[in-house]
Amino acid sequence: MSNPFGKTITSDDIIEDLSFFDSWEDRYRYIIDLGKQLPEIDDSLKTDERLVRGCQSQVWLEPYFENDTLSFDVDSDAHIVRGLLAMVMSAYNYKSPNDVIDFDIESFFGKIDLVKHLSPTRGNGLRAMVKRIQSIAQEKAS
Repeated sequence: MSNPFGKTITSDDIIEDLSFFDSWEDRYRYIIDLGKQLPEIDDSLKTDERLVRGCQSQVWLEPYFENDTLSFDVDSDAHIVRGLLAMVMSAYNYKSPNDVIDFDIESFFGKIDLVKHLSPTRGNGLRAMVKRIQSIAQEKAS
């Protein structure tokens, strides 16, 4: 199964879709449904080296760098976190390292009013995922 996030599902699509929901209960359902669209990663990739530190749930991230483009296999053991990963992938997947570095993720989260609706530990985990991806992009940037 191909990962649609960053190709057919973009950060702008998510901003637009979330604007249709009035309640955060409906938005959470939508975020969980996004996570169901993430392809599951092979169990062989669920290793300690790929774990994102700082997340309450287990989050695995495997970067690929090909043709000056970053892509990621990601997974989590929590449904809502898979949804958050999908949202992050909509912004970062299939982008150049410089595009990842330049993308204003805080503005994206602000437009969807996300962070204040997460528990502090979930918010810290989200920031840890973003920081890990940005550090990978920094290493690959020319």
